[in-house]
Amino acid sequence: MHPLRPELAAVPATRHAPVPATVRARFPALGEAGVVYLDSAATTQKPESVIAAVTGYHRARTANAGRGTYGWATTLAARIEAIRARAAGFLGARYPDEIVFTGGATAALGTVAHSWGLTGLADGDEILYSPADHAANVLPWHQLRDTLAHFGRRIVLRPYRSTRAGESDIDDILAQVSPRTRLITTTHLHHVYGGLTTLEELRGRIDPEILLCFDCSQSGGHLPVDLTALGADFAVFAGHKMLGAPGVGLLYCHRRVHERLRPFLPGGGSGVRVTEAGLRGSGMPALLEGGTLNLPGILSLAPAFDLLDEIGLPAIAAHNQELTLRLVEGLRPLPGLEFLPGPAHADCAVGYGIVSFTLDGISAADLGFVLAEDGFLVRTGAHCVPAAEDGAGSVRVSTHLYNTLDEIDRFLDCVAGIAGHRR
Repeated sequence: MHPLRPELAAVPATRHAPVPATVRARFPALGEAGVVYLDSAATTQKPESVIAAVTGYHRARTANAGRGTYGWATTLAARIEAIRARAAGFLGARYPDEIVFTGGATAALGTVAHSWGLTGLADGDEILYSPADHAANVLPWHQLRDTLAHFGRRIVLRPYRSTRAGESDIDDILAQVSPRTRLITTTHLHHVYGGLTTLEELRGRIDPEILLCFDCSQSGGHLPVDLTALGADFAVFAGHKMLGAPGVGLLYCHRRVHERLRPFLPGGGSGVRVTEAGLRGSGMPALLEGGTLNLPGILSLAPAFDLLDEIGLPAIAAHNQELTLRLVEGLRPLPGLEFLPGPAHADCAVGYGIVSFTLDGISAADLGFVLAEDGFLVRTGAHCVPAAEDGAGSVRVSTHLYNTLDEIDRFLDCVAGIAGHRR
């Protein structure tokens, strides 16, 4: 069980200052009347400070970081490195050079597959993964396998199961681990199930040389994340899911893997040079940051971190748990409603802001349409799970610090009406 779980399950209302209702006013898009946004797992709303950071870059002293000796460029380069250090502290990384700026979580996982996997894996090596994870944590490993096959190197992808609580099945992972296992990749907070996986149960039970990779797209900005405590070798984050701008992500690479990484997208700013022995890099994180970065996107992370720190991630986690438990409690009695794996099936009171379900007699797409007509914006479909069967789909409700219990209650009344049940 995750060390946060007992803490979050037992948080009394007075333990953390509650998320202030006034925080909603700092998100301009939430001012639209009659709309309840319940799709934060797809992307979070942006506070005014984040919007100002993006527009401010374009409005004044626009420059390219690290490309000039004049003040605009050098000042911007210093700001970018300050944000890198801030991100390291925010996520529990020990060193700023363990943080790489990417184009998003998908790009970050692709970077791991190509910068580590292409040269780090030998014929017969194995990667353990979950087919139920987001496509960003499934397809890059399949592409890596297919690419290596073209050069006569065969690697094995071993799928493992999920539990009814929406977590990675540790027993199945242990059953799959072999002397050829080189990487175990998992989703920290599942984007459909809302189950939290830390892999802490593997400690001392597997070879410590096996690398651990976490997709933290949903946990980042929603609950406290400490990458050092997590034991991660790789971890990825999506800026747009943690109040920042789209098109920017964070890749964490533990220092123990730095010497195993090859240049990725070598070019301007990557510190890569041509030698008689081949390409050589000047070190991390430049090794993986070729080309001009998404500078306004990176700048947006600073005010996003500011707001998350101001409210406090423990308070945000407790707030999302309260909303999740209210949602599960309200949906459970409805006739014909079936929960997907997740907090509704957990053996203790947990919830991290994600609940998915189906309703008999109406497709997920049609249910989402009806809900939208009443102002409730939710995600429907297979939610980017490659292993989903054709026609499979569910409704996913996902919350954040700007959602309220009143919104959940009104949503429950709407779903109950569709189900023909009075609450």
